[in-house]
Amino acid sequence: MKFRVSGFLLGAVMLAMALPAFAQDSAPTSTPTAAQPAAASSASLQPNQTAGFGNSKVLTFTYTQNFDCVDQPLDDLNFNGVPAESDPGEMQTPICQAGIQPTIGPPNNGNPINSTEPLYVLVPMFSTNNDQNPNDAISCDNVVAGTACGPALGSFLISAFGALPEGFKATPSVYTQCPDPGSPPGTCTMHASRLDLAPALAALGKIPSPPTANVFVPTPNHSHIVLNKDSKIKAIWWQVDPVLVMNQSDWPTQDGSSGITSFKEMQTVIKAGAAVEVPSNFYLFFSSAKMGNMK
Repeated sequence: MKFRVSGFLLGAVMLAMALPAFAQDSAPTSTPTAAQPAAASSASLQPNQTAGFGNSKVLTFTYTQNFDCVDQPLDDLNFNGVPAESDPGEMQTPICQAGIQPTIGPPNNGNPINSTEPLYVLVPMFSTNNDQNPNDAISCDNVVAGTACGPALGSFLISAFGALPEGFKATPSVYTQCPDPGSPPGTCTMHASRLDLAPALAALGKIPSPPTANVFVPTPNHSHIVLNKDSKIKAIWWQVDPVLVMNQSDWPTQDGSSGITSFKEMQTVIKAGAAVEVPSNFYLFFSSAKMGNMK
């Protein structure tokens, strides 16, 4: 899907208006049990695999190399007023940024909209219990220096969004495909361990615009959607498009029996103003196939 900046800005305005209500959404969501097929399959994932959704089915993604976060010569991803081409310091730590659209991707063969496939990363921005405890946020254990975490992260998110989103809880109350089973929050195989939300937060009116500093946060708890045609595909580069989901009733269950499990369903939710898609300079490399014992 080709991204339109005007569409993002409109979506950001709609989302900013809707956030207080959606943040406290407490619609019931079914809790998967060990008896469900997806639960058994997820437990058998290899260390370099995650689950995903596509065409309303549960998929397996197999990652065969590390991520890439594109920084172009005229970018200033660290907001120090110096373009990347003249700022060696900007090159030393990857800056994976939500809210920007590069003009080139890792394949180096033109506009990433045409040269890569989209990976829609669903982030649960609702709170199932109107969580007002900043200590419930992803902790500072093993995070990269300079990353907002722990109570400081929790306090900021509660102030900005009305409650602590499940996407940034150390122990979310909804199932997410990342982190991997048994892995700590804020991580996922072959992913970056943190993201810069500054451009996205500025567009939402949560920080001054234009931003003047990075807002690094741990990689949020999330799930994945690919286009129907990409449900079975060899390893390729994918551009990560975060999708902020504001309503618990839209969140996919582990077995994919309800919630957003296809591109079509995701588009319906976005058009209803209950989610917003954001571009990024973040790319992942993996193959996709149907999960073993899923129909």
